[in-house]
Amino acid sequence: MDYLIFLLLLLLFLVFLALIILLWKYAELKGSIEQRARQIFEEWKEKELESTSTRKAEILFEEWKQRHEKEIRKDAVKKSRAAIAGRVTEQIAPFLPEFKYNPKDARFIGSPIDFIVFDGLDEGELRRIVFVEVKSGKSTLSRREKLVRDAIEENRVEWEILKYA
Repeated sequence: MDYLIFLLLLLLFLVFLALIILLWKYAELKGSIEQRARQIFEEWKEKELESTSTRKAEILFEEWKQRHEKEIRKDAVKKSRAAIAGRVTEQIAPFLPEFKYNPKDARFIGSPIDFIVFDGLDEGELRRIVFVEVKSGKSTLSRREKLVRDAIEENRVEWEILKYA
C-alpha cells in the first residue's frame, strides 16, 4: 500500500512538474508573440508616420506654390532675361567701349571661356594672347572657368602642332 501511495504521489509530482513546464513554455511563447507584435506595430507606425509626413509636406508645398506662383514665374522670367542678356553681352562685348582690344583680334569660343584675344595680330604685331571671360550683373566664374583661369595663371599652357598626312 505504501508502495502504491508512493507511486501515486510520484505521478502527481510528475503531473505537477509537467504543468509547471507547460506554463513556463506558454509564458515564453506569449512573450515572444507579444515582442513580435510590438515589433510589427513599431514598423507599421514608422511607415505610417513617414507616409503621413510626406503627404503633409507635399500638400504644404503645393499650397506654397499656389500662393507664390506669380513671384516664382516673375523670378523665372527675370533669370531667363538675365541669362539671355548675358549671352548677348558675350557676343557683342568686343564692340562695347569696355573691351580694350581690337575686335578683329578677338575669337569667340563661348565655352569654357568666351574669347581668346590675339592682341595686335590685326596690326601684324602679336603682343600677347589673352583669355577673356565676359560677365554681367552679379554673375561669377563657374568651377570650369576657374580651372581654366588657374591653369593659365600657373603657366600650364602649351603649343602643339597636329599634322595629318
